[in-house]
Amino acid sequence: MGSQSILLVVLGMLAVLLFWIASSVSRLDRLDDRVLAARAALDAQLVRRATVAQAIADEHAEVFGHHSHELRRAAHDALNAGEATREAVENTLGRQLRTVGPELGALPETLLLDLTSTTERVVLARRFYNDAVRDNHQLRGQGLPRLFRLAARRPLPAYFDIDDRPSKLADTPPVH
Repeated sequence: MGSQSILLVVLGMLAVLLFWIASSVSRLDRLDDRVLAARAALDAQLVRRATVAQAIADEHAEVFGHHSHELRRAAHDALNAGEATREAVENTLGRQLRTVGPELGALPETLLLDLTSTTERVVLARRFYNDAVRDNHQLRGQGLPRLFRLAARRPLPAYFDIDDRPSKLADTPPVH
């Protein structure tokens, strides 16, 4: 094999490696965009759930008695939470919603359906977000991106772990 043949093989291998790197960078960019979009959707659903919970506590305090103040405070905290405390306050709001769950049957059906659909959307949005984070972690952990530090300047996204079990709503029809 002559020196020109070796040079062509080396250049071909280099071209394949550069193409692989470029496609990995492109995929990392798309995954980062997916994580950001999923987080925005999750944040929107969390805000919607807290808004509905606050409306329930404000407009129907007589139904919940002393629980209405705790629900109102949990919803307010969820609406004003920073990134550092977001998971904790969302867990508190979820617990409050489960605490008043049996009493929710006394609410108007439209408000009850809104709370049910919002709760289901939070579950889905969190699942989509955590799936995107998992895919991002997997790609970053592969050999080529790790070897060439392709995502070194980007922060590693964190999972969003809350207890988002739905409330046990009395006689609530399923939302389709």
